[in-house]
Amino acid sequence: MKDYKKVLTSIIVSVAAMVSLSACSQANGASRSSTAASTVTAETSDLSSSANESAGDSPTQDTGKGNILIAYFTLPMEDGVDAVSRASRKQSDDGTFGNIMYMAHVIQKNAGGELFSIETAQKYPTDNMDDLLEFAAKEKSDNARPELSTHIENLDDYDTVFIGYPNWNADLPMPMYTFFEEYDFSGKTMIPFVAHGGSGASRTVSTIKELEPGATVIDDPVTVYWDELDNAESIVTEWVQNLEY
Repeated sequence: MKDYKKVLTSIIVSVAAMVSLSACSQANGASRSSTAASTVTAETSDLSSSANESAGDSPTQDTGKGNILIAYFTLPMEDGVDAVSRASRKQSDDGTFGNIMYMAHVIQKNAGGELFSIETAQKYPTDNMDDLLEFAAKEKSDNARPELSTHIENLDDYDTVFIGYPNWNADLPMPMYTFFEEYDFSGKTMIPFVAHGGSGASRTVSTIKELEPGATVIDDPVTVYWDELDNAESIVTEWVQNLEY
């Protein structure tokens, strides 16, 4: 009888031990699963963060130098010559552009910002260079102020304004006079860029300073000669990268 009780007691102890070990094993397994789940969540979070950072790395994002506007005036000629500067249109992977428009896109690619095209209500003769030259010369002699058909609605949003235009008869195109009289750029940094047929920027930068005395106008504009248009991207890119503003 005593031997029977000993055997029964031994069986009970063994079963209890097995139950205890099983419970311990399940608890440890749950703990390991919880740890693994936490690790996966953390890794997924890191990947998501990296993806968001990559998505924000846009060529037109704010560069940290303030909000940027790139305003430009151009009249692409129908025969492939761009206004009085006589520059051919530029063919790129993004399309075909007149010289100033192309320079504006290169600036945006390197500095960010928003593009704004300065356009006039009146139409200019763009099918014949001589007619356009004569028209532009008469506008200058009349000290004309052509009406603009596009307008900046949120100028206060911008700290830096790139200003692009062709050099017409060693002067600003007359629509640019209208533009500068319409807006007060006081407190803003203005950076000219110019296309020309051999005269560079002439004294157009000094004229902008006179028209916008409250603005800081950069003295070193980029100028692209018509036969340099194929090199415009490298010229403008290097200029933007070396600007201090």
